[in-house]
Formats: sequence, C-alpha cells, structure tokens
Amino acid sequence: MMDWMSLANLCMGAAGLALTSLGLILAIVCRPVAHWTRSYFIATFALMIVCTAAITADYAALLFHCGGLIKPMIFVESLSASLLMPLLTIYLLGLCREKWRESPLFFAVAGLWTVFFGLLVYTQFSTAIYSLDAEGVYSRGPLYPLLLVSPALIMLLNLLGLLRRREKLTARQRRALFVYILAPLAAIVLQMLFYGLLLVAFGAIIGAYVMFVSILSEQTAIAVRRTRESAEKEFGLKVLQMRPHFIYNAMTSIYYLVDTDPEAAKSAIRDFSRYLHQNFSAVVRTENVPFEEELAHTQAYLAIEKTRFGDRLDVACDLADTVFSLPPLTLEPIVENAVKHGMDPDLETMHILIRTRAVENGHEVTVINDGAALELAESDGEGVGLKNVSDRLARMCGGSLSITPRDGGGAVVTMWIPKG
Repeated sequence: MMDWMSLANLCMGAAGLALTSLGLILAIVCRPVAHWTRSYFIATFALMIVCTAAITADYAALLFHCGGLIKPMIFVESLSASLLMPLLTIYLLGLCREKWRESPLFFAVAGLWTVFFGLLVYTQFSTAIYSLDAEGVYSRGPLYPLLLVSPALIMLLNLLGLLRRREKLTARQRRALFVYILAPLAAIVLQMLFYGLLLVAFGAIIGAYVMFVSILSEQTAIAVRRTRESAEKEFGLKVLQMRPHFIYNAMTSIYYLVDTDPEAAKSAIRDFSRYLHQNFSAVVRTENVPFEEELAHTQAYLAIEKTRFGDRLDVACDLADTVFSLPPLTLEPIVENAVKHGMDPDLETMHILIRTRAVENGHEVTVINDGAALELAESDGEGVGLKNVSDRLARMCGGSLSITPRDGGGAVVTMWIPKG
C-alpha cells in the first residue's frame, strides 16, 4: 500500500508533467521570443517533461508493485534534472554575449556536473547513497548528502556568475534568473529537511515558469514597441512624400500673384509656410491632436488651393462638435483628396462641406463634395491616401473611415472617432 509521502510525490509528478508540457507548448508557439531564448526554454521544458515523467512512472511502479522499474526511473529523473543546471549556465552566458565554450564558469559547472554524474552512476550499484527495500520504499544511505553537494555548488556558481554579470542584463532578466536559481537551491535545503519528498524537481519547475513568463512578457513588450515604432516610421515616410505637383502648383500661383496682387502673394506664402510647418510637425506626433488643430492645418491647405481655383472652390463648415481629439493628418488628406479628384473642369464650382457632430458612442467628421467621384484607392503614390488615413485612425484611436457616393455626384467620407 502506498504511504502518504509516495502519494504526495506521485501528485507532484503528475502536476509537474502537466505544467512542463504546457510550458513546452508555449515555448514552441511564442513567436515574439528571440530564437536563442525559445531554444533554451524548449530544451528546459523538454528535460523537465522527462524528469516529471520519470517521477510519475517511479511512483506508479511503486503503486503497482513493479519494483524493478523504480531505480532506473530515479536515475533518469536525477539525470534530466541535473542537466538543467549547465543548460542554465549556457543560457546566462549567451544572454551576456559570452562564448560558453571558452568560459571558466562553464568549465567549473561542467566539472561539478561530471562528479554528480559519477555519483549517480554509482547509485545503481551501491546502497551507500540510497537504497530500496523489497517493497520499493526509498531510504537514504550514509553518503546521501554527497549527491546534493555538486548540484548545490553548481547553483551557487550560477548565482555568483549572475551577480558578476548583472550589469549586462536587464532588470527583468536579473530578477527572473535569480528566482530560477534560488528556487531549486531552496528546494535542495528543504529536501534535506523533509525526508522522502522530491522537492528539487518541483522547485525547478516553478522557477522555470516564473523565469519564462517574465522573459516572455519583456520580449513581447519589446516586439510590440518595435512594431509600433516601425509603423510610425513608415507613416512618417509617407507623410514626407508630398506631391511634387501640389508644391509646383502652389509656387506657380504665388509667382504670378507677386506681380498682380502682392498682398495676396504674401498671404499665400504665409499659408503655404503654415501648411508645411504643420505637415512636417505631424511626422513626429505619436498622439492624438485637438480637432481644431487639424482643422487649422486643413484650412491652411485650402487657402493655398483657393489661390489657384478662386471661386471655383467653395468650402463651408458646419461644426457642431469640436471638443475632441483625433490622429494628426486625417482630416487634411481627406479634403486634399477631394480637391484633387473632385475638381471637374466641367463644373463651375465644386462645393466642399466639412461637418462634425457628436454621436452616441463618439464623434463623426464628414467631408462632402459634389465634384467627381472620390477614388477609394490611394492616390498615385505621391501623397497620403485614404487607406493610410483609415489605418492611422484604427491604430491610434480605434476609429474608422467610410466612403460612400453622394447622390448627384461626388462623395461622402466619414470618420468615426470613439469617445475618450
């Protein structure tokens, strides 16, 4: 009949097997984790699966009176658990960008592990370290403490190696490695006090989980930050790709105004300068801006176009809601696209209406024009198209963009910005 301690070990083995299997799956599928780290945790959890499977098989053999399997299972369990320690040394050195094959720390750990392995082999032929009675019950021998000396020294060496290299690691890496080293070290001490309970392997599993979750969260945060920075850089490059023909047309209009209407030329230069300043400032903006700021940018653009088209371009505003924020360079590109694609030589005047209103779950900004149909795709690669506006709304504030034809010609473009 199995005693309570054997039952406790069997339960710890089964729980450890479930935890390590889950850890192995997570290590395999977690793509944000660096390849070196993923490889380490895959190897670590694979070894822990072997260890916990051996523990479970060991106590299952005791339960079903298969005494011949117990000693080999103890050997497999101890061997697989011991390999975790030099593996940790290699990982620590790798994090610090040191070549583990040339490191004195690794050679010291490897030497101590070799001593442990020799003692482990000795246990298969002697009862001086531990023995099993006829019923398979485990008993410590007089030399049992020797079996724990090498693992304890290896963990201490890893701890000293970590302390010496702490400046090369991030704060989260340091904390994670400290937990992983100290958890089994504490378990070794408890193992000496609580006879028969296999605490070392379970302590290593808990320590590995803490380290894995900590490093995973850090590397996921790094991956998210890099993705966001990449997206912002991509957007910035698109913003800088200003349409050459717009600049050419604006400068040409100002050129002719200098002789015919100097005051209008000064005003156009001022508007053009304000437009450029706001356009370039938006490149480095990563937060939402007040609607009135985006409207001012749009009005600077429209003022320039008015110098070209005069009375052929009529713009009106119906601003019932202005107290909200939205991503920069969202309204202006919509109006710019309306002018570019909506101006029809056959029309005497194209009308544009900019309208805002509060809705139940946010704010609506609508741009209506009665010119030619507004193209849904991005313009010819020279400017910021509607797709970029839609992407920016979704990424920066969870908003959306919709485009519908207007009855009688033209288009209706609506931005929705959620509250808050």
